[in-house]
Amino acid sequence: MTLYSESLVPLSGAVSSIESFIDCPTGTVEQYFSDGVLHWSDELYRIHGYERGDIVPTLELCLSHIEPADRGAARHFWDHAAQAGGATSVYTSIRDVHGRAHKVLISADLILEGTEPVGVWALVVDLTRSIHADQHRLADEAVAASALRRAVIEQAKGILMGRAGLNATEAFERISSYSQRTNRKVVVVAQEIIDRALQLTHRTNQHSRDKALLDLFTAL
Repeated sequence: MTLYSESLVPLSGAVSSIESFIDCPTGTVEQYFSDGVLHWSDELYRIHGYERGDIVPTLELCLSHIEPADRGAARHFWDHAAQAGGATSVYTSIRDVHGRAHKVLISADLILEGTEPVGVWALVVDLTRSIHADQHRLADEAVAASALRRAVIEQAKGILMGRAGLNATEAFERISSYSQRTNRKVVVVAQEIIDRALQLTHRTNQHSRDKALLDLFTAL
């Protein structure tokens, strides 16, 4: 659990503003000192896997949804918001009633009537969907990059096999060995082979082109 303080917007308009810019489920909770009752928004019920009317929200119920290792810090976070005031936030993990894990950001501050604190409110943003989207995007990019590297290496191997009479294993060993000797990545060496071969194919003199290609392969 991560706890930190930051400047927050007032409760009025906060939910609509944040929901306009973050594609994440966002709910609110309010607790007035006069009765201690927790008031959840409909979205907060849904984040926890409930619908309004299924349960009566209490602090103990909220804590029961937080991962056990984080519960002590979560209670301290809420007590600090109620007693000390000032905008504060916490990032933690909860499990809904169906056992699904959610990563949530909770930002809390005092409810004021004039200058008098009368309660605590909090904004709860479920970041799970956003985190998963980022993970999928990064995974897709990694797969695409890996496929591109493989294509470059295979093309370089093909050039060595076609121009130097090597088999696939020998071609890769030649590239790998040169990579180690020059302390450069295999894909970088492979790309250099492709670039050099392309440059040499534009030479008009057949003898000069063939000699340059042999020089390239000898260097490897």
